[in-house]
Amino acid sequence: MPFPSLNIGELCARRPIVQGGMGVGISLSGLASAVANEGGIGVIAGAMIGMREPDVAKNPIEANLRALRQELKRAREKTQGIIGVNIMVALTTFSQMVRTAIENRADIIFSGAGLPLDMPRQLRELCEEKKQEFKTKLVPIVSSARAATVIAKKWLSRFDYVPDAVVVEGPRAGGHLGFKAEELDDPAFALEKLIPEVVDAVKSFEDKSGKAIPVIAAGGVYSGADIDKFLRLGASGVQMGTRFVATHECDADQRFKERYLEARDEDVTIIKSPVGMPGRALNNEFIEEARAGRKKPFKCVFHCVSTCEQEKTPYCIASALINAMKGNLERGFAFCGANVSRVKEIVSVKELMDSLQREYEAARA
Repeated sequence: MPFPSLNIGELCARRPIVQGGMGVGISLSGLASAVANEGGIGVIAGAMIGMREPDVAKNPIEANLRALRQELKRAREKTQGIIGVNIMVALTTFSQMVRTAIENRADIIFSGAGLPLDMPRQLRELCEEKKQEFKTKLVPIVSSARAATVIAKKWLSRFDYVPDAVVVEGPRAGGHLGFKAEELDDPAFALEKLIPEVVDAVKSFEDKSGKAIPVIAAGGVYSGADIDKFLRLGASGVQMGTRFVATHECDADQRFKERYLEARDEDVTIIKSPVGMPGRALNNEFIEEARAGRKKPFKCVFHCVSTCEQEKTPYCIASALINAMKGNLERGFAFCGANVSRVKEIVSVKELMDSLQREYEAARA
């Protein structure tokens, strides 16, 4: 049986795979457009997207907005497929980034690391201000049925709008996690348990709005068999990040990708991020020094995340992730998913997508 399509409003991805938005600079227009060309949904990560702009230290807001516009334009030049943008609610520039993504015709905005309670307002105001219709879909990323319910209820009561889809990110995801450290290995918070709960929670909002709200499973999805499992649990699609790092089209430095190939199970660790959330990463000397209390003095020039308390943190998360993306892992670290040790080779996006489809069809046979 071939892959079912993933439909979000009038958008139709012929393969039900969303490429996770990975910052800083891991998923830009190169990776996103390649995924879109293979029938999935490609996602550009908005966090510190302006890192290569010459004025990013002096004018970080404009540099990031300019880079977002440029990356969306580049993606559009490479594909006719579906392109999304991941914008963390915790970004100090969240509102400006959302507005810029809508103005530049992003197909979807995925937003996590906080509850995006006012996002539909910006879509509506832009439509009124510009006297034209913007069709950007709004998709929150949640870690519980309760969070999905809170967002849907607020959006419906304030804006007569429900989420166009919901991404449910479980505790085996890479990067920043929406769970307490002690919940990460608790079966009560496993993605297999969360998906049916969220599917059930959004049903009443589907009934009230007359609109389908597809649920997308994320966090630890690795194989075509995993895709089959979560679709059977009620999900309409999956989001995958780690697998797409090990592709030729991924926008990270080759050394970053090779670190994934070298990873062992015991290398995966949970850090306490300056952002104020747990994060899953590959352990290295940089992380060990931070844990030992050896601070890396810095002056905050980016002001990128509203929850970051620079006077209490041993390092700048933006600088660490920028260094890692450039391959300078001695001055930063790589975020990763729980399955990173299973990655053994770098392949093309086409090869990866085709292999996932074959695995899915074998699981369904």
